[in-house]
Amino acid sequence: MSYPAWQKSSYCAQGEACIHVTTARTGTVGLTESDDPTGAILRTTPTAWAALVRTLKEDRTRD
Repeated sequence: MSYPAWQKSSYCAQGEACIHVTTARTGTVGLTESDDPTGAILRTTPTAWAALVRTLKEDRTRD
């Protein structure tokens, strides 16, 4: 499965410790490490991705 252009996380610090995100025509969301965007790709559904992002944002506000 080929993915269109990868988008770098807006929370990426300096260096290569970043996550890239993209969507496929099939509707899946792809995630990979920035130092190897052609390597291992985690695929998930938009619903699961949204739940993860929502949970991370909620946990961040509880500090």
